[in-house]
Amino acid sequence: MDSTTDVRDHMTIELHGNWHKGLAFDVHTLSSTYLGPDENGYEHWENVRSEMGELLYQLKYRGDKTKIQTIIQLLDRIKGIENMDLLIPIPSTNRNREFQPVVEIARALGAQHGVETLDNVLHKTPGGSELNNVLDTDEREHLLNERIHLTPHESVPGSKIFLVDDLYRSGATLRAATSLLYEQGNAATVNVLTMTRTRSRR
Repeated sequence: MDSTTDVRDHMTIELHGNWHKGLAFDVHTLSSTYLGPDENGYEHWENVRSEMGELLYQLKYRGDKTKIQTIIQLLDRIKGIENMDLLIPIPSTNRNREFQPVVEIARALGAQHGVETLDNVLHKTPGGSELNNVLDTDEREHLLNERIHLTPHESVPGSKIFLVDDLYRSGATLRAATSLLYEQGNAATVNVLTMTRTRSRR
């Protein structure tokens, strides 16, 4: 692999897919303990998160944007980001948030490494089935292929692209986005970076 696309670090987790190179910084949770049903009858778990997993939780569900800088500092361990042409965040299915965590991380990461961030290249069509509840991998990928779209952009053809997402579960969203960037966007290479990955592929 030539140095212009070599994005690696000994502490990361390699992600396999239709992309050139894929990495997750860490697992999301270190352990989960079943605590039984809560007062509403829902199963309740006590999760011990990794450092990155806890930072993401505070950013995404507590709205604490001060965690972004620490996330970027941890990502400094990854080499090769500065050799990318573009950082492209995976679009969120939840448009009602005050801010989009993945977009904010991608922008800060791009600013840190002098790489342009484009958050309008990929978009998801609202509506349809709630993907978080679709466990079948083939069905999930089919739904994603129908919902994720590429907005033509003159900067994409021939570019070395870094796709950024917060959590890797099955990889279906990243595979769909990668296919679009290669087949419709004519990207030179597509690399993947997620902050964390689940310990299960569900």
